[in-house]
Amino acid sequence: MRSWSRAHALGRGDAPACSGGTIGLWQRVGELSACAVPPIRTGSLSAWARVPLCLPPHERRRPAQGARLPSPEPAKYDYLREEVGGRVADRVFDITRTFPLALDVGCGSGYIAQYLNKETVEKLFQVDMAENALKNTMETEIPTVSVVADEEFLPFKEDTFDLVVSSLSLHWVNDLPRAFREIHQVLKPDGVFIGAMFGGETLYELRCSLQLAELEREGGFSPHVSPFTHVSDLGHLLGGAGFNTLTVDTDEIQVNYPGMFEIMEDLKGMGESNCSWNRKPILHRETMLAAAAIYQEMYGSNDGSVPATFQIYYMIGWKFQESQARPAQRGSATVSFGDLAKINALISRKK
Repeated sequence: MRSWSRAHALGRGDAPACSGGTIGLWQRVGELSACAVPPIRTGSLSAWARVPLCLPPHERRRPAQGARLPSPEPAKYDYLREEVGGRVADRVFDITRTFPLALDVGCGSGYIAQYLNKETVEKLFQVDMAENALKNTMETEIPTVSVVADEEFLPFKEDTFDLVVSSLSLHWVNDLPRAFREIHQVLKPDGVFIGAMFGGETLYELRCSLQLAELEREGGFSPHVSPFTHVSDLGHLLGGAGFNTLTVDTDEIQVNYPGMFEIMEDLKGMGESNCSWNRKPILHRETMLAAAAIYQEMYGSNDGSVPATFQIYYMIGWKFQESQARPAQRGSATVSFGDLAKINALISRKK
């Protein structure tokens, strides 16, 4: 787990300084009407199996309420997206090849592109539903083309891109299996998809605090954030879309804030307000105050700050090509695992 720490005078805040493997200790917060509510598991596909067929989980087009829209002060709220974008770019650099044509799905303001270079990616298409985000993309040395489009309906021909990347946007997709199939379709054979998305344990502290407060003050609770998938489902979704040689790993970034209300403020500034169709329209003042007290009591640190945990799933999947290396057929091994214990003995004898 990475721990972040950020000094924040309310109304002001600079991006956190990173030192070594740990990113410091933070003190600020924002509003996502709640934390990640773990989806009710029905079969293997969690978040989508629980949603009625007639109603998608997210209200995708809410420009009036600021969902997914860039903040007027991006430097103040984009710290998490920039950090994860850098980690996705690191995974691109791990692949020792040059990609003539790449696609960034749900690019936002270009959180991945700012870390890439011409030696790795020669040309980049940036796709996002929010036109305002595309008008305010960060500078990069790579030639870019901006396209306003839905991640579930990519407007590109089959076998177009050598690389597709995505960072912290796919949790907004209503039909994630379809989005993965679209990404797989636009990839060339032997092309690779590298992505990152929020995991099911994201903001569990906030979720638990709000649920306990609602149970106490209102006699019940409702979901306060969009549903997230679980890591156990991610491999099945990618494999079902046609990807092979899959790699899925998880990481956690913990950010410390002065209190719950600052967390909710930052989440709103990030454009991560709850957009579930079944969201509760309001949270009563007494419930919010009770939730803040519960948050502090259950999770508060000795210095008075409270942590917010962001779980990140990183995924890598390849599109099949005949020349790719493949695992050997089952049963074709010539050495038993039981014989491996004898290797050390043979080596020691030779020495």
